[in-house]
Amino acid sequence: MEHTYKTLMKEDIMEISVILAHPYPESFNHAIYQTVLDCLKENGYQVHAHNLYEEGFNPLLEGPELVTGETSDPMVLKHRQEITKADGIIIIHPNWWGQPPAILKGWTDRVLRSGVAYQFEEGDDGSGVPKGLLVAEAAIVFNTSNTPEEREKLIFGDPLERIWKDCVFDFCGIKNFHRKMFRVVASSTQKERQLWLNEVQKIVNNYFPENGFY
Repeated sequence: MEHTYKTLMKEDIMEISVILAHPYPESFNHAIYQTVLDCLKENGYQVHAHNLYEEGFNPLLEGPELVTGETSDPMVLKHRQEITKADGIIIIHPNWWGQPPAILKGWTDRVLRSGVAYQFEEGDDGSGVPKGLLVAEAAIVFNTSNTPEEREKLIFGDPLERIWKDCVFDFCGIKNFHRKMFRVVASSTQKERQLWLNEVQKIVNNYFPENGFY
């Protein structure tokens, strides 16, 4: 595949939102997160880094907010503002029951709202197909799992691929999507983990290279 790049002007620094959802600071997810941040900063991007557990992000969507989308929660408002102008999005989380952790599910409920990440045409009651509003040129999801790949696909069908690729990012207008699962973390060696982190760096550099986008 031929690579084409969007060139950055010196005064035009592209912004990347990085979201981590893992409660244990010594986890491999945190190592991925730090590798991503280091790589993006080295490549010259402005990074909006969010460790949801450390921030104390409130994932609970209440009734009035569900109906109107309005909230006075300053953290939610900050996330919404950043995600609407992000040139790239990277999400990092473990595979828990074939789903993201609850705090990240709540983040999608409260941040990727109608009017923020997508919009239905006027008069649509919500049963139609909305227009995606996110302007990010690429989205990456890094996952970890303790389930062998063959069992994951044969028994569970890899639901995280459908969730992020089709249900979230395609719905919100982002077609350039990449997801990488690292497994089996529980039995991995230090050498294996370092090789995985090297792969994280290669993926980030491919989609978010110095001075431009893939």
